[in-house]
Amino acid sequence: MSRLLAALIILLASATSAAADFAFSNVQGPHGVGLTVRQMYDYSRVYKLRVDPITGAATQGERARPMQVLGWYPTRRQGKPVTYRQYMETIATEENFTADAQAVRNATDIWLASQGADPSHGAIAKPMWAVRDAPALPGKYPVVIYAPSFSASAAENVDLCEYLASQGYVVLSSASLGARTRSMTIDLEGLEAQAADIAFLIATAQAMPQADMNRIAVVGFSWGGLANVLAAARDDRIGALVSLDGSLRGFPEFVNGGKDAAKYVTPARLAVPLLYVARRPDTLESINQRQIDTRFNLMNQMKYSDVYIVTMHPMTHPDFSSIHLRFAPEREFEEYSRDEVALAHSWTARYVHQFLDAYLKNDTAARTFMNNSAAANKVPRHMLTLDVRRGDDTPPTLETFVRTLGKEGFARAIPTYDALHAKSETFRLEDSQINTWGYQLLRGGRGKDAVEIFKLGIHIYPDNANLFDSLAEAQEKTGDRDQAIRNYRRSLELNPKNGNAVEHLKALGNTAGAQP
Repeated sequence: MSRLLAALIILLASATSAAADFAFSNVQGPHGVGLTVRQMYDYSRVYKLRVDPITGAATQGERARPMQVLGWYPTRRQGKPVTYRQYMETIATEENFTADAQAVRNATDIWLASQGADPSHGAIAKPMWAVRDAPALPGKYPVVIYAPSFSASAAENVDLCEYLASQGYVVLSSASLGARTRSMTIDLEGLEAQAADIAFLIATAQAMPQADMNRIAVVGFSWGGLANVLAAARDDRIGALVSLDGSLRGFPEFVNGGKDAAKYVTPARLAVPLLYVARRPDTLESINQRQIDTRFNLMNQMKYSDVYIVTMHPMTHPDFSSIHLRFAPEREFEEYSRDEVALAHSWTARYVHQFLDAYLKNDTAARTFMNNSAAANKVPRHMLTLDVRRGDDTPPTLETFVRTLGKEGFARAIPTYDALHAKSETFRLEDSQINTWGYQLLRGGRGKDAVEIFKLGIHIYPDNANLFDSLAEAQEKTGDRDQAIRNYRRSLELNPKNGNAVEHLKALGNTAGAQP
């Protein structure tokens, strides 16, 4: 008997009734669910090394990043749905797009056995909601990207993904891969690789006729619930974030502005509504014993976002994955039964749905739901607690600044800038940025607005000779000769070698202050 077969027999002999007892209790929404599985490459990124990391032999085949994308979308309720096993079969082809059907079956059997599940168990063959390649319903639907947990598959939370699609969302997911290997890595490179995968999935959605690219959210579990924060800080098209017990808490060093952090993750760039669904709280003693640093919490810094923190008391960290709930042995369920945890998992999905409806569909009833008490929403007693924080809707960003000037006029540039800078010292315009902006306005025939931007420049940088020169040029072109002369002369005081100022003063008939 082979060692592999013997190991599988031991696993099967010790298996519990995995996958038999999990029940996703939420009712399917008004739509049927279609499913696509697409195998693509992100040719903008190299994935495989030049040599095989195990054998040292030269790498064969495509080296670009493999992206197996699972997509769920609204359709009519018709057709034969896929089974749960068919979802599990996609795990075998996450990196290898050339595996034949028999190889996929064999790999899936081994994977299921490794989870303590009998591959022939009826629950594995249970029909789900989705129908493979079903015709899409006409219309436009918001886009949700699902980011799996550390090294997990795109099929990690298929129940949630199907549920959202049935409620009128286009949902896309791909496996959590490391930057260069199948295994994710606990570092910024790994996080940014998954954030780039989210960007790739958004680009993939662009080609889907159903996808409304003006309404995008990212739902992430664990590590994926930290990667989606990086993605949102880089892409303001992402209009809502959901973090299922995300690593915002476990790995704050990647978002706290420190030496290992992504410096672009700032409260001002995260003016995005956030739903954080947390597991049962740790005790102070366990936090102290594990030496967890609690001095920084990004959610407490998100002053410009509406933040909802829902704590699910029956759930531990793995319980946010429906794969885990299907295959976890009974011994993992202690104070709460598998059924109680499964019910909390289903309520988590309801809160995700209502949050997305509130912020992507602007649904009044969903807003009310999110602001209700648990009792008002008829949540079972003692299941969850809710903490709601309202954000300031004027984050100190360039977009806020420009939008305000567009509404109130460029004459408000200095007081508007000062107010935003007082909110956060990180909001600061560079002198070169101001100079370029002013000349763009000037060339666009908006000389008076250019003058106001250059005035802002010398307000921020009172010793910058170039900005005084630019202001003078804008004033000269708008007919304010006296102010132009005054500011050319000030530019010369700051930089006596400014030949441009000398020439313009001569042209204006005033050489006072010009250097020989």
